[in-house]
Amino acid sequence: MNKSDNIRIIKKEDKTYPKLLKNIPDPPEKLYCIGDVGLLEGKKLAAVGSRKCSEYGKTTAMRIGDACARYDVALVSGMAKGIDSFAHIGALKAGGKTIAVLGCGVDICYPRENRKLYEQIAEKGLLISELPPGKEPMPYTFPMRNRIISGISDATCVVEAGTGSGALITAERAAVQGRDVFAVPGNINSHYSLGTNKLLTDGAIPIAVIDDIFTGMGISPVLSRYETDSLGDDEKDVYRTIKENGEVTVDFLCRTLNKPPAFINGIIAVLEIKGLIAYNLGKIFIAKF
Repeated sequence: MNKSDNIRIIKKEDKTYPKLLKNIPDPPEKLYCIGDVGLLEGKKLAAVGSRKCSEYGKTTAMRIGDACARYDVALVSGMAKGIDSFAHIGALKAGGKTIAVLGCGVDICYPRENRKLYEQIAEKGLLISELPPGKEPMPYTFPMRNRIISGISDATCVVEAGTGSGALITAERAAVQGRDVFAVPGNINSHYSLGTNKLLTDGAIPIAVIDDIFTGMGISPVLSRYETDSLGDDEKDVYRTIKENGEVTVDFLCRTLNKPPAFINGIIAVLEIKGLIAYNLGKIFIAKF
């Protein structure tokens, strides 16, 4: 089957055209799509950054993609080398949803070395472009596509970017479009983080942990597998008991788990430090599910 046979065209007047995108100052007249166009509905987060990145940036991008899967949020990026690719990969590995906005025709894989990622997104996610099939990438097409990355997304997070990174253009477009811009703080001695740290001084929302992005988007916190793996058996027992019973007291936990108050209070203190539970006016409740 010819690749063009799989391309669906969504026009601005169509009901399936993304509502958020329609409201930006310069929405594209049409979108060429390969994959699941249903991903254009629901919550979406753009995660972008430089093509050249550090191990810190790579790991963070993948964990943001993973978190998007956990929060049932579609990860949007540009399938470029570096941060963009790692964010897509993180979402796909976690079984999540991802959308790649291309700076070329939707039937063209660019960069060419991303062929496997391109095919995975076509099969399990969504590829979109405002450019017609067959259109090769040009220097001017990437700043154009950046407004779509931010335009279809509820918020944008810049993971790691130097001062000349195109990710900063995406952040600027997001701000103009009235969307929240998050930035991952970086090492002040690293040139990889100069752009993101500058965004923070200019008013971007800093994140201390990845979950801050999603709570900032109005989504309730969700326990990650990293946090689950870090819990000991006793911590898991206490956490599960609180989760199953809603608001509880220390006395209730002692009776239910047949443990002394000193033991329970110690576990509660650890879980509270980890941000998994909250303790207020004698009541203990889950802060992150």
